[in-house]
Amino acid sequence: MALVQFTNLRPHDLLVEDGRIVAGGTPDEVVDCDGLLALPAPVDAHIHPDKTTWGQSWLSREPARNLRELIDGDVAARQGMTATVAERAGALMDHAIARGARAWRAHVDVAPVYGLDNLHGVRQAAAERAHLLDVQTVAFPQLGLLTAPGTAELLERALQEGADILGGLDPIGVDGDLHGHLDVLFGLAQRHGVPLDIHLHDGGAAGVETVHEIARRTAASGLKVTISHAFSLAGEVAPETVKLLAEAGVALTTCALGGDPVISPDTFAGTGVLLAAGSDGVRDPWTPFGDGDMIARAHLLAYRTDARTDEELAACYAVVAHGGAELLGLARVELNPGDPADFVLVRSDSVAQAVVERPIPHLVVRAGRVIARDGRLV
Repeated sequence: MALVQFTNLRPHDLLVEDGRIVAGGTPDEVVDCDGLLALPAPVDAHIHPDKTTWGQSWLSREPARNLRELIDGDVAARQGMTATVAERAGALMDHAIARGARAWRAHVDVAPVYGLDNLHGVRQAAAERAHLLDVQTVAFPQLGLLTAPGTAELLERALQEGADILGGLDPIGVDGDLHGHLDVLFGLAQRHGVPLDIHLHDGGAAGVETVHEIARRTAASGLKVTISHAFSLAGEVAPETVKLLAEAGVALTTCALGGDPVISPDTFAGTGVLLAAGSDGVRDPWTPFGDGDMIARAHLLAYRTDARTDEELAACYAVVAHGGAELLGLARVELNPGDPADFVLVRSDSVAQAVVERPIPHLVVRAGRVIARDGRLV
């Protein structure tokens, strides 16, 4: 049992039994949480743990003028990494768990230069922490699909070996063939019965054209499809596009990175289009920033979208908690009887204050067990 402070309410006892919140009973153990605020545990819906240098010595990054130079720099930098993927990804998982992460959707590079080593490493790290973190793995063609011969065959092998989701990358901007790229992706996904999660950095007309084509194919196939980043949907979005996405059930993720376009929670509020958020790269060859803390990511989302009112700030936290949970197929946590006992306890008066101040959770609770305290696993 934990004593928690709900927004605008007096403190309540929160009772947990068999991993779920219950309406009443006599607890075997009492944890006095001193009137802290309970928040649903956040979800990282887009992260690249195979690339991270977390826990390793500092990596100096080379300048890059475009996506292709970033990709090439990533490949070159990884050749000098001595720690295994499992070690680096596992270290980042531990940190994210201690900061409250409930689950991850982990994009993992699959390409001829890597084979399936990255997938094996991330899956190993996830298996060792399965009692602490739910992890979905995405087989992701970071180096291109059609432009990197042999990648399609590797993606098929990745799905056969347990990857949960099939990824794609800029059908026009990287592969230069919208329909050819999507033919391969949707064909593989339908054959293996898996969802799709497609990176889309292309903006402008190319980005909108790709969004529309993905929505049309999603509606026709019945597959579960996510478009990640979706820079072309940042800012004003045409009603036709919103309608296409909602009717097809296409979900979106945003990461609130640097100078990249960011989708505002307001854009799709009440439309039926699901929005989740993620860390993207964390301390990897692409960026020196990031730490896997999704409370901090809600802060970045709020800052980048100019959230000011309590409602706007709370909406950003809802994206990282409820949006992420729905995208990954997890039960929603609203701290009601019957909900999973997956929550964090922070010293804040409200959700809005927590988003602004980014507190390190005093306690992280998973399935009713305290698994981290003050930013450290217990």
